[in-house]
Parts: sequence; C-alpha cells; structure tokens
Amino acid sequence: MGVNNDDATKQIFSRCLLNCLHVPLWRCYIRFIRKVNDRKGVEGQEETRKAFDFMLSYVGADIASGPVWMEYIAFLKSMPAANTQEETQRMTAVRKAYQKAVVTPTHHIEQLWRDYENFENSVSRQLAKGLLSEYQPKYNSARAVYRELKKYVDEIDWNMLAIPPTDSCKDQMQWVAWKRLLAFEKGNPQRIDGASKKRIIFSYEQCLMYLYHYPDIWYDYATWQAKSGSMDAAVKVFQRALKALPESEMLKYAYAELEESRGSLQSAKKLYESLLGDAAETTTLAHIQFIRFLRRNEGVEAARKYFLDARKSPSCTYHVYVAYALMAFCLDKDPKVAHNVFEAGLKQFMHEPVYILEYADFLSCLNDDRNIRALFERALSSLPQEESIEVWKRFTQFEKTYGDLASMLKVEQRRKEALSGTSEEGASALETSLLDLISRYSFKDLWPCSSKDLDHLSRQEWLSKNIGKKVDKSALSNGSAMTDKSTSAPSGVSTASLKVLRPDTSQMVIYDPRQHHGTTVPSNTTTAILAASNLSNPMATVVGAASNPLSNPTVSMVDGVSSNAFDEVLKATPPSLSAFLAGLPSIEGPAPNVDIVLSICLQNDYPTVQTKKATSLPSQRTAGPAPSTSDLSGSSKSHPIPSNSSFRPRDRQLGKRKDQERQEEEESTTVQSQPLQRDAFRIRQMQKARGGSASQTGSVSYGSALSGDLSGSTC
Repeated sequence: MGVNNDDATKQIFSRCLLNCLHVPLWRCYIRFIRKVNDRKGVEGQEETRKAFDFMLSYVGADIASGPVWMEYIAFLKSMPAANTQEETQRMTAVRKAYQKAVVTPTHHIEQLWRDYENFENSVSRQLAKGLLSEYQPKYNSARAVYRELKKYVDEIDWNMLAIPPTDSCKDQMQWVAWKRLLAFEKGNPQRIDGASKKRIIFSYEQCLMYLYHYPDIWYDYATWQAKSGSMDAAVKVFQRALKALPESEMLKYAYAELEESRGSLQSAKKLYESLLGDAAETTTLAHIQFIRFLRRNEGVEAARKYFLDARKSPSCTYHVYVAYALMAFCLDKDPKVAHNVFEAGLKQFMHEPVYILEYADFLSCLNDDRNIRALFERALSSLPQEESIEVWKRFTQFEKTYGDLASMLKVEQRRKEALSGTSEEGASALETSLLDLISRYSFKDLWPCSSKDLDHLSRQEWLSKNIGKKVDKSALSNGSAMTDKSTSAPSGVSTASLKVLRPDTSQMVIYDPRQHHGTTVPSNTTTAILAASNLSNPMATVVGAASNPLSNPTVSMVDGVSSNAFDEVLKATPPSLSAFLAGLPSIEGPAPNVDIVLSICLQNDYPTVQTKKATSLPSQRTAGPAPSTSDLSGSSKSHPIPSNSSFRPRDRQLGKRKDQERQEEEESTTVQSQPLQRDAFRIRQMQKARGGSASQTGSVSYGSALSGDLSGSTC
C-alpha cells in the first residue's frame, strides 16, 4: 500500500482476510478500498459501500467493531443525493445501519444509541418516537449482553500466537478464557435465532485463530454445527481440522463417525482406510475399529474377510484376535467361531498373559471348566516365572470359586512353590498363612474378619518376611508393613486396608512460615534456642520453646544448634518445672488450649525450688522469649512466669506496672525486639481460637506463634 502496488495488496488481502477476523486488519482493508475507489466517482462509492457490507458481514459482530459501524454510517451520510428519491434512499440506508449497530454488543453501543436518537429526531420527531420506542428494548438487551460479554473478553490475549498446546500456565489460562467465552455465547440470554447463531460461529472462528492446534476446539465446533442442523458446515469444519492437524487420529475417528451417522458410508470408509495407511505403520486400534465398521455396515462376511487379512499384518497384536472373537461371540452368536479364533491366536500369543486371561474369561462364559483348567496348565508350563504371576492368581481364584477343597489346596500350594523364587521371603513363601484362609473364604467385598484383623495380619506377614533383617524402628511405628510392595498377599486380600499409606511421623517437622526455601531463620527469631544457652533460667527457656513450636530445637536445626540443645535444657530443669511439664496434656496444633493449661497451673501444687544464682542475677529473670510487635494476645509486653508456685493472678496484677517499666527498658537494648514477619493466615486462625476459648475468670495468652512471646493477662 505504501508504494501503491495495488495488485500485490489485493493478493495479500485475498490470502488473509477470511482467515483472520481481526478488526484492525479489516479496517486496513477498507482504507485500501476507499483509496482505490475515491477517484472513480459514483461507481467507486458503490464499490466502497459493498466493501463495507462485506466487512460487516464478517467482523460486524466483534465487540471491538463499534468504530467500523461509525465509519460506515459516516460514509453513508457523505454520499451525494441528486434528488429527493436518492435522499430518501440515503436516509433509509443510514437508519438500517444504525438499527443494526445499536443491537450489536460493542464497546461503543451507548454512543451509537445517542447518535441514533439524534439522527431520528433530526429527521422527524413524530416518527422518531415510534422507532425509538421499538428499538429501546432491543438496545437495552444488547447493552446488558455487552456488560456480561466484556468480563470474558477482557481475559483474552488478542496478541497470542497460534502454537501447539503447551503446559505453560499462560496457554492453559487462555484455553480456559476461550472456553468460558464460547460457553457464554452458546448460552446467550438473547433468543437463539439467526443473529445469535452467527455470533457463535464468529466466536468459534475467532477462537481458532489462536487455538488453531487444539483438537478439542475443532471437535466442539464441528459437533455444535451438527447439533444445530448444519451437517454440511460440520463436514467443512472437520475437513479444515484435518488440514490443520493431519496426524490427529481422534479427529479422523470423529469425522468418520459424523459421515457414518448421516449415511455417507463411502466417505467414512475412506477415512478408515486413511487410518490404516501403510501396513507397517498401521496401529492395532485402526484394524479393530475398521473391522467393527465393516461389521456394522457391510455385514459379517466383510468383517471376517478383513480379519483374515489383518492377522497377516506385522502390526497385528493379540488385541485383534480378542476383539474379533468377542464380536463373533456377542454379535454373531457364534461361540464356535470365537473358540477357533482364540485357539488360532494361542499358537502365536501363548507368551502373553493378558491373552491367556481373556481366553479364560471367554471359556468361563461357556461354563467350560475343563478347558479352563487345561488352558491354565498349558500356559503355566510355557510362561516364564516372572510373567506367570497373574495367571497363577487367576488359576487360584478359579479353583477357590469353582473347585473342590482338594484342588483348591493343591493349586494354592503349587502357586507358592512356583513363585517362591520371585519374592524376597524365599522359603518362607511355602509356609501356611492365615491370610490364605481369609482369601479362600472371602467373596468380593465380604470378609470373614474385620479390617482391623486384616491390618494386624498383614503387619505380621511383613514382620515375618523381614525377621532376619535389621528393621528400622520408624518403619514399624508408621505402618510400613501396609505399604511394602513386596508383600505377596494371597489372592483376594487386596483390600483398601492393606493399601493405606501411612506417613512417617518421625520425619515430620512443624511448618515455619518465616522460613523460605534455601534460606535459614535469622538468629533473632530463634528465641527458644538462644535462651537454651542460658541454663540458669530454664523456666522461661522451656516454656518459651513449648509455647512456640516453630522454634523447637528438637525438630529443626537453626543457627548451628543441634537437636541435643533441648535435652541439655531438660537436664537442668528444676523439679517444679519438671512437675509442671509432666502434667501438661498432649496437644494438637500450633498452641495448647489456654484454659486447660491454666487449670493445671491452679489445681496442682508444684515444689518451690529457687537457686541462689537465679535470684541474684536480675538480668536472667527475663531470659525467656523476647517480646514481639505481633503479639496476638492484645498486650504489647511479655511477662515472665516466676517459678514460685504461690504466685497468683492477684500478685500478678500488683507487679504489673513494675514489670512493664522493666520490660520497656530491656526492649530498647535486646536484639530480639526487632519486628518479625507477620503470617496473616496464622494470625487469623489463632485469633479465632483464642476468641472461642476465652475463660470467664481469666485467660493466659502465649503470644504470637511466630515469635514465641509469652504473656499473661487476667480479666
């Protein structure tokens, strides 16, 4: 266009316009048409008007097509009128354009409605009243649709390139955004008529500009066309889909299904033949599906003839024999042919355990127990030991269900002897287990014992297998017997209770939101561990560590302090604190129940032991966790708990003011007074818990779970 090469420009537009329903491209096209036809007079104006109509028929439904409608209306208004008749025709054309524009959900719909009102009032106020009242409800409906449509359109990236599907989050979110937009258009509150159907088609075409390599979009588009009654349009969509994705077998099967459903059997047959293609590359599934197609549409003889040819193909597997045999048995009601097919396949696929089991199932349908036993014996005599496990399992289950007691016990013993070399327990596999008895006398989900008994027996079996090995104690405590994959439980005992995955609790650590991957916790946050180095006041140290499980040195390694630090603290613990800790109940969660701890403190008499060193050094009386700015108890200071058992809430109130002054002085010098990061979720959870467990007589708060603060308050 820049060098006025009109022929080349026309060729480019002919290639891209119908494949790219993008408003900026079409506006570029209309600029080119207007430039070419401006110097042609009336004839050129008519060509431009046709180009506008052509453009609006494709992109007029776009939510961004408001400027296109405005430009078209302005062009119509600018057309000359030599007489009254031409003036009337021009006004009629302008009115029709406005009426189409104001019922189309676009970004400029409100401005177009105001322009339309001004236009009608400028022509005739009396006529305008009737026309505007007629189109007002339609405009209101279109405006409401626009407001809903905009929510979905805003989520779409209109500059995305059409690439094959990837696992990136952006591509997946764009797929979701387009699916939501298509679902909205198909469920449009406006009546499903020609206009709304056109909008759905436009939305699918726009979607395919971006999701061109997504087979599910092509399939949805074609099936929607078929359900709407446009079978020819659906066929065209499938043809375009196979051009875009020629290697997609899914789309070929879907296309063949559509052709078969509408009676175009030759077209469907050509599609199946294209799936067969080169004999060396043909998949087994293509053989099976083509046999079924021939059986449905051309009869038994055509299917049999193709089966005889398919069995000679190098790509033929046992699946083809099984599929054709079951087809002959179930559809043709001919068990003799099915039996012959299975026998013919057995010569070639005796080494396939799955084929043996399929053949056994067929014989079970015939109630031919004699041939079933013969089949199992033939197969087990030729299969390798490691591949015969499932066949032995089925053979054992068959005898348990249909055999007598002697045959049942005999096959079970033979199975153990044959498979003893494949399991870790070796000779122990020959021993009789109570689980064998349970499997013999169970039926489907009915068991001659409880699930607790099953768990106990499976644990015993695991222990017996590892009796000569050095077993980790943690493996026994976390129920690893249930998850040991080498356990050879008898057939039929694979219940859910034997497959329960139990966590290794010895490896669990308490989650600390302050820690990030690849970083360590700053030393000023590990209040309990720092206090552990000052053993002269272990009261504050242990209580601080207990109240803040996030800094418990027994479950983490912080700043080089080993897990033995907590043990050293306990060794120096005074008798009063030891008695207190011994009386604490087990807790679940980040903090204990405040009321329970308070009741223990009030109901128990602890021995009073104070060391001379502890009372002579005032600075050590506050060796507990430092105060935190994120204290959730409502107070901004942390109060140490004296070791004197006679200390009561009344005494605590009397010394409150002095403690506050002393704490304020220490806060100005301690390194641990720095504010820590706040975990908003944990704060809300602890606020709810404390709000629900507040006592009427008093409460004790252990501060923030993030900082390990210890505070007390009474009410």
